[in-house]
Amino acid sequence: MIPMDVLLLFFVASVALAVAPGPDNIFVLTQSAMHGKKPGFIIMLGLCTGLLFHISAVALGVAAIFKTSILAFTMLKIAGAAYLLYLAWQAFYAGSASVPAAASERRDGWTLYTRGILMNLTNPKVAIFFLSFLPQFADPARGSVSVQIMMLGMVFILAALIVFSLIAWVASHIAHWLNSSRRVQLIINRAVGLIFITLACRLLFSHQ
Repeated sequence: MIPMDVLLLFFVASVALAVAPGPDNIFVLTQSAMHGKKPGFIIMLGLCTGLLFHISAVALGVAAIFKTSILAFTMLKIAGAAYLLYLAWQAFYAGSASVPAAASERRDGWTLYTRGILMNLTNPKVAIFFLSFLPQFADPARGSVSVQIMMLGMVFILAALIVFSLIAWVASHIAHWLNSSRRVQLIINRAVGLIFITLACRLLFSHQ
């Protein structure tokens, strides 16, 4: 069993890491600002589902492949960069078209959820981060390291859910204002497209 003081320290560290600017929280911020709170929450759930896969991979030792294999790392980051560029193209293509929040939630809920999963899974840096971060708080003397890593992973997801929820809630408050002006919609879509291109380049030129 992991001591409570270790879990508390890990939770604080996880909150700090979730707050730090990165592709996931920027994605929640931009999508919540454009489409509202509920779509932002759906994307957030998708991102955290992706974290489950990464955490399981670390617990099973699979993530070590991406740390030691240049080919596997390169292939995954190319896929991630390509997906980000696809999202950028969608943002530019959207132009100033308004997206009614309620209709978007009903029609695209599953799409938004899977988009969050893909956004997270195609970032090999997440797998390597967990491989480096989680084991630091596990101790073989306490029992199964894999079980401890899964427990720590759940704590990290809890921290991410709290932080991402706050981001989605705050960003959603400007969604109505964005939809009230076609010019503002055009500007925000262009800005989101540029953000995705920047993230794609950052991922593409990242190292193991």
